[in-house]
Amino acid sequence: MKAFVVEDFAALIGIDWADTKHDICENPSLSKAYHYSIISSKPEAVHKWASELATRYPNQKVAVGCELQKGPLIYALSKYKHIVIFPINPSSVAKYRKVFSPSGAKDDPTDAFIQVEILSLYMSKLRALSPESNSVRTLAQLVEYRRKLVQDRVDITNKITTTLKNYFPQPVEWFKEKDTAIFCDFLTRWPTLAVVKKARKSTLNAFFNQHNARYSLVNESRISAIKSAIPLTEDEGVIAPNKLYTQALVPQLKALNESIDTFDKAIKQYYKPQRDKAIFDSFPGAGPQLSPRLFVAFGTNRERFKDASELQKYGGIAPVTERSGKKQWIHWRYSCPTFLRQTFVEWAGQSIKYSFWAKAYYEQQQAKGKPRNTIVRALAFKWIRIAFRCWQTRTPYSESKYLEALKLKGSPLLKYALESKI
Repeated sequence: MKAFVVEDFAALIGIDWADTKHDICENPSLSKAYHYSIISSKPEAVHKWASELATRYPNQKVAVGCELQKGPLIYALSKYKHIVIFPINPSSVAKYRKVFSPSGAKDDPTDAFIQVEILSLYMSKLRALSPESNSVRTLAQLVEYRRKLVQDRVDITNKITTTLKNYFPQPVEWFKEKDTAIFCDFLTRWPTLAVVKKARKSTLNAFFNQHNARYSLVNESRISAIKSAIPLTEDEGVIAPNKLYTQALVPQLKALNESIDTFDKAIKQYYKPQRDKAIFDSFPGAGPQLSPRLFVAFGTNRERFKDASELQKYGGIAPVTERSGKKQWIHWRYSCPTFLRQTFVEWAGQSIKYSFWAKAYYEQQQAKGKPRNTIVRALAFKWIRIAFRCWQTRTPYSESKYLEALKLKGSPLLKYALESKI
């Protein structure tokens, strides 16, 4: 990726964004003057300001520093070819501010000025936004929103489970999977134990068959449990409000299930034509949900990262080492795209089930007494190096080839796996 220098731009601009207005500091090239202004966050105001920049600096580019990587302001400015956006970490601005303002006082125009200063002094260390194609950016937003919907579904499911345990705990045992149509429809039709106990055996059997629950032994067990169930409580003061709350939550769960299905179809539509699909589909444990997420994590621009270590740091997987005098300590990387880190960690966790060496590594580290989260993060660190190599060479991952490479290197991991008979 092209490394920009200050001389490439006619002006350096810092924007301190807010919900209703944006404070701007503009520093024309070869000038010590700083011009301050405030514009509305409305699209019309942003368009007018961007167009005026093109008029003031004809046929020249301007550098814009902003504490954002996405959002309305970034989306609005990305369409202008004369504007190059440099995302600046908010913590960098905050620390820079403290150098000259020990009191910690914050002022929007000052923050805009600080961003201009950072651009002028450290541009070579900053990464300009380089938008992917429309389809890749669409896919990136889809997979992130889908993950949020899944988390919403987990939250709603937990609420339903907690509420049921207050007055009607049996369905929690009868249905192992709570985020399913059969669970939702069962509670919609029979929201209390008293109601479901009145249902005929034939009615219950028909219900289970309609929902493709055709294992007769399972159905018989459920029906038997329904008929023999004892109420937790018969106090209407407990049953009535909890029943109403359950009836309010179940439609939300059904709506989330339908929305997630819609997102799955859209993700499949945008992911299927991608040229690198075969690479990300080849990774153990990725599957239909994580493969598209890994694809957008890497993107299509192979000059985006110089090496795997850059991606490990950017994704928040590489730990941070700090030193002070004779002391040294390592801690979690705090500033990073959290969804990207979540993607790598979730994939590493899934890979343990499908990759021989990943399982061996996990059990090896577990035997040393390390906690699961620490092991999975370390495993994600290793997987990124492998995935980066596959991505750079446009080669799908092969477990057998990787194991052969470990064997040739005399990897102690394989020795451990053989001795442990994994």
